Amino acid sequence: MDARPRLIAALAAHFSDLDLAEEAFDAALAVCLTQGDPPDHIAGWLMSVARRKGIDIIRKRSAEFRAGDAAALIKEGAMDMGEVIALPDPIPDERLRLLFICCHPAIALETRAALALKIICGLPVCTIARLFLIGEPAMFQRITRAKAKVREAGIPFDLPERRDWPERLDAILLTLELAYTAAYQDAAGELDAELSAEIGRLAAMIADLFPEEPEALGLAALITLARSRETERIGQDGAMIPLSKQDPVLWNRQAIEQARAWLDMAMIKQQTGPYQIMAAIQLTHARRAFHGETDWRAIASLYDALMMVRPGPVVHVNRALAIAECKGAELGLAELDAVDANRLSNARPYYVARAKLLERAGENEAAIKALDSALKFEPPRAERLFLQKWRDALTLI
Repeated sequence: MDARPRLIAALAAHFSDLDLAEEAFDAALAVCLTQGDPPDHIAGWLMSVARRKGIDIIRKRSAEFRAGDAAALIKEGAMDMGEVIALPDPIPDERLRLLFICCHPAIALETRAALALKIICGLPVCTIARLFLIGEPAMFQRITRAKAKVREAGIPFDLPERRDWPERLDAILLTLELAYTAAYQDAAGELDAELSAEIGRLAAMIADLFPEEPEALGLAALITLARSRETERIGQDGAMIPLSKQDPVLWNRQAIEQARAWLDMAMIKQQTGPYQIMAAIQLTHARRAFHGETDWRAIASLYDALMMVRPGPVVHVNRALAIAECKGAELGLAELDAVDANRLSNARPYYVARAKLLERAGENEAAIKALDSALKFEPPRAERLFLQKWRDALTLI
């Protein structure tokens, strides 16, 4: 529900415990679902019930907890929404506020992002694990430890002073990048139909809050360029349409121009970073809407630059695909073979890339096996339909 991030933030601030905030909210929501008709002012009602549920949980956790202490925490009657969503300026958004809180520098960078993805975006642990290319149990442990760190270190649930914002920026940008990656992979919106738009909105807000930070502008441009193609990513049969098969005439040119403006602002700073390079790659793709073709040599060069500032297996895979477009499938496959396979054991894009290049090289049986490997990862419905159609077509050749 739309009010969830605001309510979780308010509960977290009240109890200073992220686990308790989530558990109490879920308990209140369960009560709400048993009601015949939804109560008026549902957000305030949920907040009031969740606080009571939180006290019940505390009582169960500690037999020594005095009833008088618990009663002092309970406020009779539903809370007014003004109390739930009140925020100190200049961050007029509860989800963004909680993002700043979860990204406290006392927690390791990637763990901060994982925690924020769980608490703020509501992504399941299995999805977060795939984004980090690790197993679900390992990711569950990371998030559990992060929550414990927040609790044990007494990390405040207040918005930090503005002077402390920059030290949280890297984790915030990583969180938004990964959240949008999850939304992008979920082309049909099965996970959360509103997630893509919400992450785009938050990225734009961060760009407004940090206009002097080129990487904040770069991320906003990156996400906006990817979102400019959203309406063309699903076919009438519900299957995903790959970028190469989309009609660029139907892409959102206004979004492309907005992204170009952000990227121009970033470039003026002359502090090139990975988000700016990734945005430049997406802008090169977007130029097909204006020029009718893709400059693959420019894209391959940009991936070379990205490998220098942010090397990683997924970047390596995408670079291999760009090289294949410039120099042929065989050279692309050679680049893929150089990728550390151990780091890609949970990476569906690796097998999809192999299938694409193997098909180009005329090795259809090997391509089918690669697609079978990709399908084992249970991709979202739109991608699954696309991969299955592709596999079926290969079996008929």
